[in-house]
Amino acid sequence: MDRVLTRDALVAEARGWVGTRYRHQASLKGVGCDCLGLVRGVWRGCIGDEPEAPPPYAPDWAEARGEEALADAALRHLRPIAREAFGAGDVLLFRWTESCVAKHVAIASSATTMIHAHDGAAVCEIAIAPWWRRRLAYAFSFPGMVE
Repeated sequence: MDRVLTRDALVAEARGWVGTRYRHQASLKGVGCDCLGLVRGVWRGCIGDEPEAPPPYAPDWAEARGEEALADAALRHLRPIAREAFGAGDVLLFRWTESCVAKHVAIASSATTMIHAHDGAAVCEIAIAPWWRRRLAYAFSFPGMVE
């Protein structure tokens, strides 16, 4: 029987990762993950096998290459939505400055909060403060999500 993918299921899965320590390139709930690893883990928990394996990447991969690699991968597997139209369970991509590529990803837990992993801390749920909203570059929905 196929699973029904709902916003509530995506948020519940993401919240299950809260407290997981930051670990570059990892994606193991309760053990370690980075921001991409969190999204990969939520995909596995709610949808199944990942559609592609990420290539190895250094912490400064975006600056070194200058390519929208994360956004391009999201476009291959997620459904783009208007940045201002995101809701619970949607994937958010951020860029630190207008001249940088998007290199941080989070999962919205509501229209005003998100769950993310960042260097030096554990996965946490935070408010999407104005600082974050100014840096929001892309928003996507998971494929097959039921509204």
